[in-house]
Amino acid sequence: MPNRSRLIRSLIVALLAVAVVAEAAEEPHRPRVGLVLGGGGARGAAHIGVLEVLEKLHVPVDCVAGTSMGALVAGAWAAGMSPGVMRQSLASADWNDMFIDNPEYSEMSYRNKAVSSRYLPGSESGVMTDGVKYQSSVVAGQKIKLFFNQLVRANQGERGIEQLPLPLSIIATDIGTGERVVLRDGSLATAMRASMSVPGLLAPVLHRGHKLVDGGLVDNVPIGEVRERCQADVVIVVNVGSPLLKAEDVGSLLTVSTQMVNLLTEQNVTRSLATLRPGDIYIKPELNGITAGDFERHAETADRGREAAEAMGAQLARLAVDPVRYAAWWRGIEVLSRVSPKIDEIEIVGLDRVNRAVIERHLHVEPGQTIRPSSINRDLLRMYGDGYYESVDYTVLQQRERNILRVMPVEKSWGPDYLRFAVNLQADNSQGSAFSLRAAYHRTWLNKLGGELIVTGEIGSTHRLGANFYQPLDPAQRFFAEATTGVEQAQINVFQDDRRVAQYKATESGIGAYLGANVGLLGPVRLGWVERHRFFDLDIGSPSLPSADQKFGGWRTTLDFDQFDRMYFPTRGWAAQLSYFDSPQQNYSRADADLRGAFAFGGTVFNARLRYIGSPKGELPLYDAGMLGGFQNMTAFAPNQIIGDDIRYAGLRTEQIIGRLPLGLRGDMRLGLSFEAAQVGMRYSESKLNGVLDSTAIYIGGETPFGPAYFGLGYSTSGVSNIFLFVGTP
Repeated sequence: MPNRSRLIRSLIVALLAVAVVAEAAEEPHRPRVGLVLGGGGARGAAHIGVLEVLEKLHVPVDCVAGTSMGALVAGAWAAGMSPGVMRQSLASADWNDMFIDNPEYSEMSYRNKAVSSRYLPGSESGVMTDGVKYQSSVVAGQKIKLFFNQLVRANQGERGIEQLPLPLSIIATDIGTGERVVLRDGSLATAMRASMSVPGLLAPVLHRGHKLVDGGLVDNVPIGEVRERCQADVVIVVNVGSPLLKAEDVGSLLTVSTQMVNLLTEQNVTRSLATLRPGDIYIKPELNGITAGDFERHAETADRGREAAEAMGAQLARLAVDPVRYAAWWRGIEVLSRVSPKIDEIEIVGLDRVNRAVIERHLHVEPGQTIRPSSINRDLLRMYGDGYYESVDYTVLQQRERNILRVMPVEKSWGPDYLRFAVNLQADNSQGSAFSLRAAYHRTWLNKLGGELIVTGEIGSTHRLGANFYQPLDPAQRFFAEATTGVEQAQINVFQDDRRVAQYKATESGIGAYLGANVGLLGPVRLGWVERHRFFDLDIGSPSLPSADQKFGGWRTTLDFDQFDRMYFPTRGWAAQLSYFDSPQQNYSRADADLRGAFAFGGTVFNARLRYIGSPKGELPLYDAGMLGGFQNMTAFAPNQIIGDDIRYAGLRTEQIIGRLPLGLRGDMRLGLSFEAAQVGMRYSESKLNGVLDSTAIYIGGETPFGPAYFGLGYSTSGVSNIFLFVGTP
């Protein structure tokens, strides 16, 4: 009965709206009005200012068409969102984060964190039977789609374009044929997302056999559409397109691509504007200095749109109606009293390889509950953070008076087997430069529980070959077994009095087997047995270390929790890595504890770190000793310059955010200052350094698409200093 009553009320409101529009159309002095909102990326926020003026002057419209950002504004408006609420929604959105698909680092599964920290996410390529397949875009649009869902209140039920009281048309492009596709029915949020799919930046949207991208390529200002849709006598056109770049500004691959899109767009805009008739109203806000990517300037852009519309106030006023009639028109569109229905059933559709329980472990909505947008969005982002999907979406359907929450994960079309790559370059004035190239073959979903195999190889200053097999033991992947094996050869430099006196080749091989449990999204705890073999060969210099050629094994237990918001340069959160190894054969044990925390105050980030490496039983032998040196590990010292036992470390650093990377690239640039102190009980190198060691460093760096990057200078009152540079993945 409640659903039937709501349906009757909705029909009455719709009929009233139709009656008002029909009555207005019959008035001899009120022409039919069509509104066109053009594409232009972030410049499209100017549309909000134009709508504010139409609202102030009481100008109703009979239909609206939008492209790209114009489709976003038109869709939200036709779905009942007032210009004022729309302005607030854009203000509350984090546009720097909107084009980053993954959730916060703390919300990703540990397995995906481990892979992402070792390899560049953008390097992921599918290994198929017919060759290698690549990702279709830089951004999948996961957060963008969820934002659109929130704008159109998808939690209250499926919003079909054809169900809206105000006739709406959204323009997209079929990237396969180049055809113009007009969306007049179907999912409103999906249509909005399709129209904004800038080729190469945002992934295309598959819809009814079409692969849809940005409509601006074919019809950025769809004047003809509103003339046809509602037989508009007067068309109000808002053009916010980006001007062409000057020839001298076109040089990089990015600017060439941007100019190509602008050329295609401007050509169809010119054709559309040529169809304007006397009496039509053309509004082109003055948006100099605002680019298509300046989403953070949305308030200023909206203000400029309002100013441009106010300048056309006299012409717009001729289309106005009295306040009572306008209020009745808007009541037929505005959504005020709808509430999210209680869910009777939950469906998960579209899965092929992934086990349903892997989706359900993140879903916190149960039958009998209503859906809160913030909660469902967080659940879906956590699902996406497992790394198995191109996208994860939802809809609320009504079938036979039952409300069904349908969760729609789309598994990666280029999976489930991948190639991954990473590089790193590091240099300092103490030991020169080092470079390595890393690659991996990653097989996922080997079985219904989600078994994975990663085979890795690395060449350069460090040579490595290894394999890791990970097997969940239950459908929800709470418990797992893990096996590792590998061999590597690296260089160890030995220092005395801040001089490199020898260089050794350290070779290690080993195997390990573990049982573990994932503690929610905090991370795993493990218990297992490892067998290792390490030996050192003198490469250059004089013998400076005791002979080391040892096989050893023992029990190892670990805890690895990470709740930072970012992988390398966090702004808030904490992490704890604890491990304990006991070797009955060699009669020693090793304890490692690494505790870190971060918080931000305005544009300043504070980080703290405490670390301990030592031997609760016996003494750490050379082949398993602790090491200090390198960035944020006693920065003034070269990497691994101090080798010893019973190491205590404390560090504090402050970083000022001085800039952000362009849209779509996570991270910011920072100027940092760090203070560190350490005490070493027993040393195998730098034996003459006694007491508490200190280090002060100044650096510039941040998280980039290539991994962390930093450059700076470290100094210690011990007379040690270090100029360092690092780019890549650790």
